[in-house]
Amino acid sequence: MSASPDDRYTEWARYHDYRYASNPIADGTLGGVPGVAWGADLHERGPTRTVPLDSSLSLGVVGPATTPGLCANFVHICPGEAHATEAQATSQLFFVMRGSGLTRLANGEGFAWQAGDLFTLPSGGPATHAAADDAALYWVHDEPLLRYLGAAPRQPRFQPTVYRRGAILEALEAVVHDPSSASANRLSVLLGNRQFPQTMTITHVLWAMFGLLPVGAVQAPHRHQSVAVDLVVDCKPGCYTMVGRSLDKDGHVADGKRYDWHPHGVFVTPPGLWHSHHNESGHPAHILPIQDAGLHTHLRTLDIRFTRSNTGGGCDVVDSAG
Repeated sequence: MSASPDDRYTEWARYHDYRYASNPIADGTLGGVPGVAWGADLHERGPTRTVPLDSSLSLGVVGPATTPGLCANFVHICPGEAHATEAQATSQLFFVMRGSGLTRLANGEGFAWQAGDLFTLPSGGPATHAAADDAALYWVHDEPLLRYLGAAPRQPRFQPTVYRRGAILEALEAVVHDPSSASANRLSVLLGNRQFPQTMTITHVLWAMFGLLPVGAVQAPHRHQSVAVDLVVDCKPGCYTMVGRSLDKDGHVADGKRYDWHPHGVFVTPPGLWHSHHNESGHPAHILPIQDAGLHTHLRTLDIRFTRSNTGGGCDVVDSAG
């Protein structure tokens, strides 16, 4: 029997029993996001280069990709050298881990930066970063998301934006000294952009938080459906994050995996897992989580939950940091 001319339109069709196909994560068909860590040794020595923090093999996606929708990178630039970065992305975020220099955009404009500054770039061609001294940038973008969608950015959604170290720390100090912060779960500043007043995020896809982990702090567990790629800005030994699927009767992460913090190292917090931050170092520490929570907030799927201990033991799960 000869094939119908219409067969070429139907040969790719598949039909799945809803009972088994509605949640491909549960049966392992769609793998989870791996919890992975990368050390600062990747950017502390060697030639000028970009080092992708690549988990694409574990994710089953075309790489490089750190999460299904984001790619984090270390960019090392030797003194007096320049290095170009480019991604088919709608959102790019750079944090200056060390050094100073100048970034020149594709349109010829540019700006200077130094350690502790952060800047975001939209779509629109390559950027060239020239280092005055040995420099390292942390670079996160959403090219894996666009690659999955089979899409390309058509127009910039925001202007290049610089967040100076002094302004970030000043905003954080205001939070710390606010009397209402005494009972807060987090002492942090969310970095936003006036282009996105509804999501209040740094881009329409990315979310960025500059957070303080005070001496002796145990920040109670929370979880969200976005993936977090966490950069440790500074710390002393004794700071760590616990990550796990469940909580015990006292509200602590049960059977969790411990991620010890190291300055300018990165670790991934998978979506939907409980995680708590601990500082037993005797010194304050700072962390910069980057998430795809701008997109999740727009889609109303972020579903962030915090724990709050009961006076009589156990814990409640609440939907705000208060």
